[in-house]
Amino acid sequence: MRYVLSVGVVLAVALGVAGIVHGEADDSPGLQLLGVVLVLGAVAFGIRNLRGGS
Repeated sequence: MRYVLSVGVVLAVALGVAGIVHGEADDSPGLQLLGVVLVLGAVAFGIRNLRGGS
C-alpha cells in the first residue's frame, strides 16, 4: 500500500510542476499558486507516509 501512495505522490508532484510551468507560460498567477499548493501538499503527505505517521 505504501508503494501505491508513493506513486500517487510522485504523480501529484509532477502535475503540480506542470501546473506551475503552464501557469508561467500563460501568465496565470492562480494556476501557479494551485501548482505550488499541490506540490507542497504532496511533499508533506509523502514525508508523512515515509515516516509512518497516521
